[in-house]
Amino acid sequence: MKLTKWMTMVVAGAVFSVGALGSPVAAAVEASGSVYLGYFDKYLWRGFNLSESKPVFQPGVDVSLGNFTFSYWSNIQQNDGEATETDITIDYTFSPHELVSVSVGNIFYQLDFGGFKDTNELYLSVGLDTLLAPTLTAYWDYDEAESDGLFFTLSVGHTFEVMDNLGINLGALVSYNQASDYAVFYEDANGDPKSYRDFHNYELGISADYALMENLVLSPSVLYSSGISGGAKMAIDSDWLAGINLSYNF
Repeated sequence: MKLTKWMTMVVAGAVFSVGALGSPVAAAVEASGSVYLGYFDKYLWRGFNLSESKPVFQPGVDVSLGNFTFSYWSNIQQNDGEATETDITIDYTFSPHELVSVSVGNIFYQLDFGGFKDTNELYLSVGLDTLLAPTLTAYWDYDEAESDGLFFTLSVGHTFEVMDNLGINLGALVSYNQASDYAVFYEDANGDPKSYRDFHNYELGISADYALMENLVLSPSVLYSSGISGGAKMAIDSDWLAGINLSYNF
């Protein structure tokens, strides 16, 4: 599916939702979201260094209408200003229980590097509103992966409120690759693409959220990623990611 078609869907969905706000049934629904710009020393995705260790800008916007969130995100190389990737996400989040949050959605990846094809990825995420907020997410790239090619992540995190305008966030993540072809970027001794069913990588991160104003937040961050299984260590290197993000919330 082409980017223009996805953009049309996103805009149409947003317009429909906004129009629905005028009805008595949806009068209580309010729009919210954020516009942000990040600067990082590289583009690190699931442990893969996708910018060849070159600095990148990562702008984006999230708009939420009721339970729906529409997101636009892009990765731009600092050295030449080229946008190597643009993601459009449609997400629906609901709470079947006061301690449970469920998200389902689709990510469209427009890719302009390495000869990779544009693709779509469905995801299902379940989070618990309890200690460390554990969240399990399953991804399925239905364009490029095999029928059973899935990618899983399990994350935990906690925020310490240091001051009224400053919070420190600690997080950890572990991932598992279930023969997802699109998550494998290495070849075996014969030069053939190699897929595996094993743990992929782990990530440890720390960040801070400093409110410059009521709606303006500055967030520096540092993250460490490393492969776990033998297959993952052939595909990715241990790496650090550092950057800063400025967001305006509305």
